[in-house]
Amino acid sequence: MSKTFTKAIFTLLLLCITGVVAQAQSVTISGIVTDKATREPIPGVGITVKGKTSGTATNENGKFSFSTTQKAPFTIVISFIGYTSLEKEITGNTANLAFELEPSTIVLGQDVVISASRTPERILESPVSVERMGPAALKEISAPSFYDALNNMKGVEISTQSLTFKSVNTRGFNSNGNTRFNQLVDGMDNQAPGLNFSVGNIIGVSDLDLDNVELLPGASSALYGAGGINGTMLMTSKNPYDYQGASFQFKTGINHLNDDNTGNQQYNQLDVRMAKAWNRFAVKGTFSFLQAKDWQADNYSNFDRNARTFIPGDRASDPNYDGINVYGDEVNANILSVSRLLQGGFVAQLPPAALTNINNAIAANIPYANIKASLAGTAAQPLIGVYYGLNKGLVSSRDVSRTGYNEVDLVDYDTESLKASGSLHYKITSTIQAIAQLNWGRGTSVYTGSDRYSLRNFSIGQYKLELKGQDFFLRGYTTQERSGDSYISSILGSFINEAYRPSEGPATDPTSGWFAQYAIAYGDAKSTGASDVAAHTAARAFADRGRFMPGTPQFEGAKSAIVNSTISSGKGAKFNDKTNLYHYEGMYDFSDAFNNALEVQVGGSYRIYQLRSGGTIFDDLNDKIDINEYGAFAQLAKKMFNDKFKLSVSGRYDKSTNFDGRFTPRVSGVLTVAPNNNIRLSYQTGYRNPTTQNQYIDLSVAGGRQRLIGGIPEMLNKYNLLTTNKAFTDVSYRAFLASAATGAPNPALLKAYEFDPRGVRPESVQAYEIGYKGLLGPKFLIDAYAYYNTYKDFITAVEVYQQNGTKFSKFGAPVNANGEVNSYGGALGIDYLLGNYNLSGNVSYNKLQDLPVDYINDFNTPKVRYNLGLGNKEIIKNFGFNVNYRWQDKFYWNSSFAAGEVPAFSTLDAQVNLKIPSVKSMIKVGGSNILNKYYFTSYGNPAVGALYYIGFTYNP
Repeated sequence: MSKTFTKAIFTLLLLCITGVVAQAQSVTISGIVTDKATREPIPGVGITVKGKTSGTATNENGKFSFSTTQKAPFTIVISFIGYTSLEKEITGNTANLAFELEPSTIVLGQDVVISASRTPERILESPVSVERMGPAALKEISAPSFYDALNNMKGVEISTQSLTFKSVNTRGFNSNGNTRFNQLVDGMDNQAPGLNFSVGNIIGVSDLDLDNVELLPGASSALYGAGGINGTMLMTSKNPYDYQGASFQFKTGINHLNDDNTGNQQYNQLDVRMAKAWNRFAVKGTFSFLQAKDWQADNYSNFDRNARTFIPGDRASDPNYDGINVYGDEVNANILSVSRLLQGGFVAQLPPAALTNINNAIAANIPYANIKASLAGTAAQPLIGVYYGLNKGLVSSRDVSRTGYNEVDLVDYDTESLKASGSLHYKITSTIQAIAQLNWGRGTSVYTGSDRYSLRNFSIGQYKLELKGQDFFLRGYTTQERSGDSYISSILGSFINEAYRPSEGPATDPTSGWFAQYAIAYGDAKSTGASDVAAHTAARAFADRGRFMPGTPQFEGAKSAIVNSTISSGKGAKFNDKTNLYHYEGMYDFSDAFNNALEVQVGGSYRIYQLRSGGTIFDDLNDKIDINEYGAFAQLAKKMFNDKFKLSVSGRYDKSTNFDGRFTPRVSGVLTVAPNNNIRLSYQTGYRNPTTQNQYIDLSVAGGRQRLIGGIPEMLNKYNLLTTNKAFTDVSYRAFLASAATGAPNPALLKAYEFDPRGVRPESVQAYEIGYKGLLGPKFLIDAYAYYNTYKDFITAVEVYQQNGTKFSKFGAPVNANGEVNSYGGALGIDYLLGNYNLSGNVSYNKLQDLPVDYINDFNTPKVRYNLGLGNKEIIKNFGFNVNYRWQDKFYWNSSFAAGEVPAFSTLDAQVNLKIPSVKSMIKVGGSNILNKYYFTSYGNPAVGALYYIGFTYNP
């Protein structure tokens, strides 16, 4: 690592020298922008060099200052949504400029975005689809946070796993902890490098410090590297030079209304921000703390984990009940198989003559009670019911599961989220800035992966050094993940069961195991003439004697011991992840060198994953695992035909330790068919490396019933799945179980699964898109697109069964789907201004075509969803409101945790606000899902109800 940092420092110094030399000929411009009618300063006004990428924005006091290396004379453009743009010729260093903007008849579509081309451009002229949420929209959102409001963007959907943990996605293949969607906070990838989920807003930007959000639906690897097959989102915080002073926000509210699980619960959130600039130096600090009671997952539907489908029944009616949000009941055994094993023990404990007498008595139909009484005082008596039942054919071949514990008794629902960030900024020159930044967050939440993970005192920190100018940036950052006291719920439930009675007794006392006790009681009840239902009820009650009940000292003691012991110890449910990521990247824009006749950007990146879980997630108990990735990109863009058409071509090459290098190109064109009306066409490619878990996971889940392993050859060979002990397919194993249930197991039904000897490989997508964005009159904006995606080597999962002696071990491993997977869809969005009212709406459509054979359908996306919005920033003086309605169609959800139908649902969010200009404050009263119609976004996750709040913001 020291060599890497040395190289980074030398590069940083070189760029500093280059920047200082360039600055020697720079021009500095400063001034203020106000509203011509009110004389009030206007924050957020864009000041740019005409035809260039350099520029700045006014701060909260309407002031601006920036430098450019553009040779004078040149023209600057002053523009802001809702106002007529101005132009001013600059002949040299100029200070104290004063501009007065007048309201414009064109107030829509004037946003400037950077994400689409990594260079500033009007959103109307973006070569690909892009959604943006700017400062004005952020103040008016109805949802409790900007992250919750992402749902209102066109084509965006969110999987809600808990109050503070949500996964964002576009264009299909949604998942819990979505790894196909990139999220960047001030240029830093906020995906947890070990647990493989984007941490959403756990350590992200607070609402108070957020400047804007830009979201690219669809593939974006050509500019942003591996990942982002289904989209990339950039969250940018406020610059301390432009947004100075102290500000704070406090929200309090309630949730869980009409919730039988908890009753009404309080919600509190405090955000504080402070920023100050002294000429060249600036500093910023933020603090955020949220405390609430989390939504509780209470889906107790019966789930067949082999067939991965819902089945009828509950704990009372199905002896093999396995509830979705019940843990410990994943462990099961076949009652007939257990009885046959016990039968051997019964025979061994009786002399031959005594056994003959028992057999004769059974054959003569002597009453069972009499036969049992004849064995009084012998070690064989407890087993006579099993022996009698087997001889009489009373014992059915049926799986029986252990009694589990509900999620509410196992996980921590006391949600907390503590976030802090700070940054130091220094202007080396007027155009070059050095930044040291940290983002740190700690919290308690619940996350859904292949299991339900209780994240307790989970923390993640990101620390960045960056040097940036108007034409370049160089940054290095690290992500430090610490799992804290987090644990896996199903392992906890299973180990609590094992603590009071092991599933299998020791060799010295095999009848003491839970399943043996169950079989003994079941055989006894059946032999006395009980019905099958009554026999199973009696057997469970007998086997559950002494069971630790939630809330008792025995339960809490066992729970504490298990959650404080690591998975690798074999006695605990705690994972001990300390995985780190180091990332270095830079970009240079050579457009000025070509006098902007040709736009040219080049860049590169280098990334190191250090997997450090101590054997609790990865196969790293005895070895350290490092993964290296590097890549480079270039982009060319040229305006043609009197600036009516812009062609962009870009490409990127990436290489990872375990996979071959890969080139991803992108070609796009934007045609201006009329002023403020543009048609765009693009061909994009994207790819995603298998995640760190896809490569190296080695984790027991589902209460020990299944082991998840990485899909690279090294991991498959660890369990001999490629060579000497190949596993069997899921379908053939279930056929074998069916034959065993008849008493005549047929091994010939078992069919070997052939893993690809190359192991799991990166997946890729080719994306075609056509779109239109334009103004139909000054107050009507329309944005529409259609896309077609072709996925190759799509990463999915397979479940197989390996035979070890008389037992079968279940493995789950990532593999690449054979053939191609195709999806298509489109979206339409409109914004219309009616007086001071803003009407908005969007609808999206996503469809999956026919799938390859044996592919598990995890499209996980509704076919149709739409949003409607109505707002007015000032319906009467200083009063505003905003209302958002959302509806989505039903769809089938399939994940490694659970599968089932997600019903159609709708939600209504609303807020009213009072602005108090005299004290720079705003009071907002609002709520999400205000009709309190509980819904869930993904199967196995909690239902979400209303959250009502009142908030006070100073200096918003």
